[in-house]
Amino acid sequence: MNKESPLMKMQYRSVYKVPNGKLLKIRLKYDEKSNLIDEINITGDFFAYPEEAIESMENKLKDTLLEKEILLKKIGSIVREENIQFIGVDVESLTKGILMCKK
Repeated sequence: MNKESPLMKMQYRSVYKVPNGKLLKIRLKYDEKSNLIDEINITGDFFAYPEEAIESMENKLKDTLLEKEILLKKIGSIVREENIQFIGVDVESLTKGILMCKK
């Protein structure tokens, strides 16, 4: 039986004040061996349109490798595909907030 170690998947948080922007809060669970996102929650005092776009982005980021260039491309692709409009954050600040969770 392949039993998962509770230490392998921990929850991390970051709070990031985007320069000239809004507050971004990220809660992240990732597998420390594979460096893949298991769960992510993106909140803050920024605005996103359409509102359901954040939940969709969170789902699409699952199993994404926690590396800057990969995250930039993936988030940028999601924003374009879903025609997401942000006020107070952008692709770069989302990427930075996510990577700040990494230990």
